[in-house]
Amino acid sequence: MRNLITSILILTTSLAADLSLAAPEKITVAYFQEWPTANQTAQSEKWYDKELGVPVEWLPYNDGVEMAEAMVAGEVDIAYSMGVVPFTLAVTDGAPIKVVGVAVSYAENDNCVIYKKEAIDRANAHELEGRKVGVPLNTVTHYKMLRTLVFLGVDVDKVDVVDMSPHDIDDAFIRGELAMGCSWGGPLRRMKGNGWELLSAYEQERIGIRTFDIIAVTDDFAAKNPDLVTKFLEVSDRATEYLDDEPDLAKPVIAEAAGMELKESNIVLSLFDFYPRSDQLTERWMLGGVQTSLKEVAEFFQAQGKIDKVLNDYGPRVDASFYENAGQ
Repeated sequence: MRNLITSILILTTSLAADLSLAAPEKITVAYFQEWPTANQTAQSEKWYDKELGVPVEWLPYNDGVEMAEAMVAGEVDIAYSMGVVPFTLAVTDGAPIKVVGVAVSYAENDNCVIYKKEAIDRANAHELEGRKVGVPLNTVTHYKMLRTLVFLGVDVDKVDVVDMSPHDIDDAFIRGELAMGCSWGGPLRRMKGNGWELLSAYEQERIGIRTFDIIAVTDDFAAKNPDLVTKFLEVSDRATEYLDDEPDLAKPVIAEAAGMELKESNIVLSLFDFYPRSDQLTERWMLGGVQTSLKEVAEFFQAQGKIDKVLNDYGPRVDASFYENAGQ
């Protein structure tokens, strides 16, 4: 009898453990519209659903701040292409999320544009003081704007910075309500048709501004579903290879998923760089570069009085193990 009871207890414990590790009923993934990325072939063709064996629900968000908030609230498991700035600010504030990969780098696809009727350029950028500038706060775009203005000698405290969504910035800019608008993707493309960049992406990179988005997961999802995280990265890499190998087939699918006309989507897509596993697992990215960038972003925002503290080490918020297990 004692042996029977022991066997039942072992079996019950084993079943409970299996249930706790069972695949979720669905996976929710945050993404941006008008932000064409290589993985959207896999999104549209349901490669993720097939390979992960779980339905994948894709939820659109306006910016990385909203993504981070949704992850903390338990509404999103994975965020594809969250900006490094909103991620940094979220984890500095204690958000239980981590980087598992780099989604895309895009120096040429995120910038600030001066309205065409303004006589402002890098030489007299201080004239932005007292003027209205639209930007989504606490995003990569906000970070780039601040770094650019500080570099050009502008007193950022004197600039009338207005927190706006990308599409609201686009609309206000075209109506002439902003001296400068800062955004990305489709809205940036439209603004550039009505003005000029304050500082080019090349010039920004020369002063040390790195522009990239990450793939983030919640700590809870990663702990319970490590194999699914690894498979998600594998499918993403497969989609990147497909874009390289079959661009004429991939690009129309990506444009439709991004909610853009093919021509416009292709222009934006051409300004993106995507990285396979071999590039991810290097010191430039997951083995050092991402960690360094997180610390630099946090220290800059602290110096500007935007946040009160900086973590001693951002390494624990970056986990390369999932990419290390990919393809094994």
